[in-house]
Amino acid sequence: MKKSDESFSIDFCTLDSECAYLPDRKTRMYYRYIPNATKALATALIQRGWRRFGHSYFYPICQGCKECKSIRIDVKNFKPSRSQKRAIKKNKETLIYLQKPTLTYEHIDLYNRYHKFKEQKSGWNYYEIDLQTYYEEFVVGAHDFGKEVLYFYDNKLVGVDLIDILEDGISSIYFYYDPGYAHLSLGIYSLLVQIDIAKRLGLDWIYLGYWVKGCASFAYKSSFKPHEVLEGFPALDEEPQWEAKELF
Repeated sequence: MKKSDESFSIDFCTLDSECAYLPDRKTRMYYRYIPNATKALATALIQRGWRRFGHSYFYPICQGCKECKSIRIDVKNFKPSRSQKRAIKKNKETLIYLQKPTLTYEHIDLYNRYHKFKEQKSGWNYYEIDLQTYYEEFVVGAHDFGKEVLYFYDNKLVGVDLIDILEDGISSIYFYYDPGYAHLSLGIYSLLVQIDIAKRLGLDWIYLGYWVKGCASFAYKSSFKPHEVLEGFPALDEEPQWEAKELF
C-alpha cells in the first residue's frame, strides 16, 4: 500500500486469462485499487486510457498485443448520422433519469437477462451476477462523479447506463438493456444521451473505453464521429497524445 496526496492505493496485476475480445489471445490487466479517488485523479487516469469498475482502475498489459485502442468522441464537433437520428426518433417515448448508482433486484434481473441474451446472440460467456458483485463493480467507487442513467419505456426499466462525469468529459463504464426492447437501439441512443449531457455541461469528450479491430462488440464505437484515439497508456506525469484518426 502506498500513500499519495489524494488517496491510498494498491497496485497489482492479474494472471493471463482468455481474451474476451480476440479469439486465441491471452489478456492480462494492471489494476490500481483506489478507495478514495477524487474526480481530478479519475479524470487524469481516464485521459490516459484507464477504465474504472468500482474502486478499481485498470488497463491491459497483454504480452505481445497492443490491439486495445482508447477512443473518445469529440462532443463539440459531433454530428449524428442518419441511423443515429433514427435511434433518437425510436426513443421519443423513452423516459430518462440521471442519478447516483443504485442497486435493486430490478437491476440484477435486467443485467442477467441482457447477458443471457448476449450469450445466445454473440457468444459471450454467461456468468450470473449477484447483489454483492454488482454492488462492488457498479455502485461503490462512484463518489461525487459516478452516475447512472435509467431508461424507462412502457413504465418499466429497459436500460441502465453507468457513467462517470469527469472534469473534461464523460467516461462510459457499462450499459445493459432489456433484450425485449432491442428494436429501440438503446445502446446507440444511450451514447447520444451522453453526448447531450456533455454538451449541456460544457464537456468536450465521451470516453468510450477500448476499440479493438476485428471485435464485433466494439464496431459501433467507430461510427461516432469525429473521434480521437490514444496509443498506449502514458504515465500520470506524461501528457497523453490523443490524435484524430479513422477506425474501421
